Amino acid sequence: MNARGVVVETTRLTLTRMRGTWYVLALLGCAPGAPSALPTSETWVQVWSDEFDGAAGASIDTTKWRYDTADGCGGGNCGWGNNEKEYYSTAPANIALNGQGQLMIVARTAPAGLTCYYGACRYTSAKITTRGKMEVAPGRVEARIKLAPGQGLWPAFWLLGRNIPVVGWPACGELDIMENRGSAPTITSSAVHGPGYSGNTPFAHPHALAHGSVADDYHTYSVEWDSLTIRFFVDDTVHYVVRRGDVAHYGNWVFDQPFFVILNLAVGGNFDRDPASDAIFPATMLVDYVRVYRPAPARVH
Repeated sequence: MNARGVVVETTRLTLTRMRGTWYVLALLGCAPGAPSALPTSETWVQVWSDEFDGAAGASIDTTKWRYDTADGCGGGNCGWGNNEKEYYSTAPANIALNGQGQLMIVARTAPAGLTCYYGACRYTSAKITTRGKMEVAPGRVEARIKLAPGQGLWPAFWLLGRNIPVVGWPACGELDIMENRGSAPTITSSAVHGPGYSGNTPFAHPHALAHGSVADDYHTYSVEWDSLTIRFFVDDTVHYVVRRGDVAHYGNWVFDQPFFVILNLAVGGNFDRDPASDAIFPATMLVDYVRVYRPAPARVH
């Protein structure tokens, strides 16, 4: 990023520890009529998830997630590198469980007295990451999300390389599984950023829904990657493929490492410009689940 009506029941959990980070191994049973977002067990093994089950108003599970807060200036990145106008908050008004199995990330007009890098803050929202909690080795990451429409909104579901504190961005690598311009509620996009192919990256691709909008219903957004290929999916249909050989024309391949997951709802900035009207607020991004998989061990015949 320069973003259920059916509750999934966990029938068995096993906790394990990999690379210093806790992973959850789960066998899941889906309620009748649930979308089939789970890859076949012959291909993938689930190693972590958050189903966002809990009481209405409950906060995120801080054993799985951490908050990014404020306007980015604390890390020397005012406006989060994109001239964004939101102030990320931990307040329940901006981020909480809804009691129906989803996480709500809500963008709102800011209260008086809150100061941002550009003056009085215009908006509040929320951003969470698994940095330092859970890292995704090359595999599959997916989330089921319902978005809010409105010009100036910038919801995203994305990954950053865990070595970002050492090498910085874009050398750490970035996989944008889903981004949306609120002004285009029928289109999402996926992108790959790295050294020599960042910012206005040549590796970006839009996906248009055949019918309806991203605000009408939930859609599943996912990425699968290995040492040679990155594949992006919407509703389990691949819409974009980036190959190692393609990347080599621009710079180094930096995706043979663990990444952490990010969910956020930005407002304003370079992607969809600042909102022309505040009538779109409050605007809610609903996340039904986030699930992580690793390749299943090869079968011995």
